[in-house]
Amino acid sequence: MDVAALQGSLLDQVDHVGLRSLHGAVRRTPLSRGAWVDLRPGWLTGADELFTRLTLGGSAGVEWRGERRMMYDREVDTPRLLCFYGEHEPWPDPVVERARAELSAYYRAELGEPFRTAGMCLYRDGRDSVAWHGDREGRASTHDTMVAIVSIGSPRALALRPQGGGESMRFVLGHGDLLVMGGSCQRTWEHAIPKTTRPIGPRISIQLRPRGVR
Repeated sequence: MDVAALQGSLLDQVDHVGLRSLHGAVRRTPLSRGAWVDLRPGWLTGADELFTRLTLGGSAGVEWRGERRMMYDREVDTPRLLCFYGEHEPWPDPVVERARAELSAYYRAELGEPFRTAGMCLYRDGRDSVAWHGDREGRASTHDTMVAIVSIGSPRALALRPQGGGESMRFVLGHGDLLVMGGSCQRTWEHAIPKTTRPIGPRISIQLRPRGVR
């Protein structure tokens, strides 16, 4: 697996991988059409250590894989590596399971159900990306839901725009930042990780979702 070198954060030089409090530290940005985004910078401590555990294997043992898909009448490689954990599978690291539990507790009143699954994307460098999309498979196509993203590794821009076009906004996420897209966000807005020509290190996106949302 060819992954660019990670430059660690000077603000996160700790050996212990853990989670800071959500209460009083989450900032909500209302969007249009009933959508919103929550941001909790630096939620996960020891993010560089977790990045190493998830990319080098060891006890984590993440089996990163590529995909191929049809685009413009030809099959191409998906520009990122992927791994998915269902709710009944063993997860790759205890802190990911703890993140699921804490997010489920914090958002219980709004979401009405726990987060169940973990999807992971490894962006190896600035050439890896994901195009504009919404997580609309399953119930998210018709109902409000939440998708929580924990970012570790080098910061990358996550862009958001209204579905059908409109002014976009960006959140630069990395080194343990948490972003939660909620309300109608998956139906009425789109998000993307754009490519960049700047020299940039790798990033892992950990996406926590409720049952039946992809």
